[in-house]
Amino acid sequence: MFEAEAETFRRAGIQIGASTTEAEENLLREALAPFGVARRNSALEMARLYAVLFCFENELRDFIRDALDEKEGQDWQDKLPPKIKEYAEGRRDTAFKDSWLEGEKADLLGFVDFGQLAQIVIAKWDYFKDIIPTQHWLKQRMDEMEKARNFIAHNRMLLPSEFQRLYMYIADWNRVIGL
Repeated sequence: MFEAEAETFRRAGIQIGASTTEAEENLLREALAPFGVARRNSALEMARLYAVLFCFENELRDFIRDALDEKEGQDWQDKLPPKIKEYAEGRRDTAFKDSWLEGEKADLLGFVDFGQLAQIVIAKWDYFKDIIPTQHWLKQRMDEMEKARNFIAHNRMLLPSEFQRLYMYIADWNRVIGL
């Protein structure tokens, strides 16, 4: 009964219980406290960029998955370029056998490297040519974004101009595919 009443108050804009946003901010502040201000600021800047790249990469995987599922059917994974399929299956097998991590492991496309995503689109170009301007457009952006993504994954700071380029490429992609 209390939850139903609490929901009525929440819809009216009245906070019930502790603020999760405030609690999360306090946890983040506490976790970052031992580090210097410059390092914390850099980390927060890179975290924003990581979040954008995370969304982009996973939207791209969904875009590819949806197109292949529609055009090739439910067995689209069997029709991936052989080297990419073999590579992804090997990574997935390793994750099942050796990893203590319990995250998502069923999606084969999740084990394809970032750069290989462009290779899939190019290999299946007939499915994407009406949406993506050119193969060159795709490859050029994906190659540059992969370099930046790897930089970020290895905790290296990017320059402000590199931030802007990534944001621009992602905005271009979103505009092209209609996000």
